[in-house]
Amino acid sequence: MTASGAAILGCEGLRLSEAERRLFRDTDPWGFILFARNIDSTAQVAGLTEELRDSVGRDAPIFVDQEGGRVQRLRPPLARDWAPPLEFAQDYGPQAARAMYLRYRIIAAELRAHGIDGNCAPMLDVARRDTHRFLRNRCYGETLDEVTELGRSVALAHLDGGVLPVIKHMPGHGLARLDSHLDLPRIEADRKTLEAVDFAAFRPFADLPLGMTAHLVFEAYDDAPATISPEMIGLIRDQIGFDGLLMTDDISMEALSGTVAERGAASIAAGCDLVLHCNGEMDEMVALMDRVGTLSDAAVARADRALAERRDPGEVDITALTEMLEALPTERSG
Repeated sequence: MTASGAAILGCEGLRLSEAERRLFRDTDPWGFILFARNIDSTAQVAGLTEELRDSVGRDAPIFVDQEGGRVQRLRPPLARDWAPPLEFAQDYGPQAARAMYLRYRIIAAELRAHGIDGNCAPMLDVARRDTHRFLRNRCYGETLDEVTELGRSVALAHLDGGVLPVIKHMPGHGLARLDSHLDLPRIEADRKTLEAVDFAAFRPFADLPLGMTAHLVFEAYDDAPATISPEMIGLIRDQIGFDGLLMTDDISMEALSGTVAERGAASIAAGCDLVLHCNGEMDEMVALMDRVGTLSDAAVARADRALAERRDPGEVDITALTEMLEALPTERSG
């Protein structure tokens, strides 16, 4: 592929405006992301995803956050509702890995049916008792083994279902006691703890095609948020060993200071491949795309590898998958 704009962008509403069409045509963002504001009906979502791809003249990837629980953009009747991941996994106990596979295989099929082929999951943050409530029940477990086992099931379910998984939040968000949408969490843990647990959760997933950064300060390493820290991006590449396409978490989140364009430029300078901008604000997108430029040569190679993982899963029997999930014993059923 040629070097696209180094960003994944959102849009404002249910259909593209003429201004959005022009911006996307002129700046050629690598991909797009949808939110609840962009979703109304099956026909509408299919039409919007077609418009987004037409605006850049290629089969651009389109992402969403479809974790289940509070973070779920498609709702009934477009897609089924799910319990938060941590509660769901705990309910299935010894069967959690199989249950999580089936859950996200169903989610992948529902996304594909709406023209969406990327999902910001699995979430590999290791939960603690004092993890901020916005994040805690989105996690998969409280131990390294739980998170890596269930995370692998979730990643495989997406790949089998023709949906690109995005591992997040690198290099680990589980120790955060603040919501990075609103504040900048500062992690005081020492290097030994971080390397043994939080960073270690991502190492088995270094082969996956896409990852997302965390807007956190790791005081044992640096005083800058990981998304804009060359040291922390270097750690993701070298110590964790991740060589996939690395996007920022939403660059408009209030954990970061400066303008959106300044944040985006800083993240690219630090070593991120792509800037994720979610709110669809036109002025912010224009300024951002003027600063971030196009994908680097290394990012183009990573992007090509990522898109090569996007496969056609063929016909999917969601009813059969649902029946297999419902047949699994839960802690409630004994």
